[in-house]
Amino acid sequence: MYAQSLLPIWTEDEAGPYQTLPYHGSHWNPAGHPIRYPHEYVRNGTAKQLTLFHPASGAVRVKGVRNAQNVILHPWLQEELTAILATLPEPELLPAEENRRCWTRWQEGLTVRITLPQELPPLRMLLVWDNLTGHHTPAFILWLFAHGIMPLFTPLSGSWLNMCESVQRILKHRALDGAHPKTPEQIIAWLEATARGWNREPTPFVWGGQRHTHSQRARERRHALGGSGGYTRQPLRRRRGA
Repeated sequence: MYAQSLLPIWTEDEAGPYQTLPYHGSHWNPAGHPIRYPHEYVRNGTAKQLTLFHPASGAVRVKGVRNAQNVILHPWLQEELTAILATLPEPELLPAEENRRCWTRWQEGLTVRITLPQELPPLRMLLVWDNLTGHHTPAFILWLFAHGIMPLFTPLSGSWLNMCESVQRILKHRALDGAHPKTPEQIIAWLEATARGWNREPTPFVWGGQRHTHSQRARERRHALGGSGGYTRQPLRRRRGA
């Protein structure tokens, strides 16, 4: 799905909560004098991160919040998605049946399917996110449909399929590693500043990437031995019958 080029794909996720405590990180220190972190800290609340990520370009949209309840998440998503749609070219108007097929093709193979409205606008974007209860709020799902956005849900036990989680880990480490925030507002400011820095030179994400390529090449160099789990680097000669 991430490799298709028919529609822009954005992924969404919420990260955190992040506490006001010392975060371990890498430091340059003289030998024998390791960095020492405070063993006491004040629990002064937590912060969370709302994230929209476009894997094809690497662009990320981030908002730091104290909580990610629907009353905060949904208005932010509506604002950001509306801004993204404004940058897209005008969609092609298709006959009603063909337009509906553009929507239903993304539900093929699903055991649980969302009921699509009778009348649908042109499909303009795919939104990948977790299968949380709040993400199934009828009013918000209908808003997505009305704006040409097809929501696709990843299972809770397989949420790693959402690339948004990957970029969130990168931003979290860059913003908080080696730091000791004293307030949630500091955490929010650092997370949002890190996202702005990331967007100056965003890194596109490729499904599979170099690790997948290296693993595929390694598998191609191995030759299995009778289903035992063992392998050889060179193929064994097959014994020919007389």
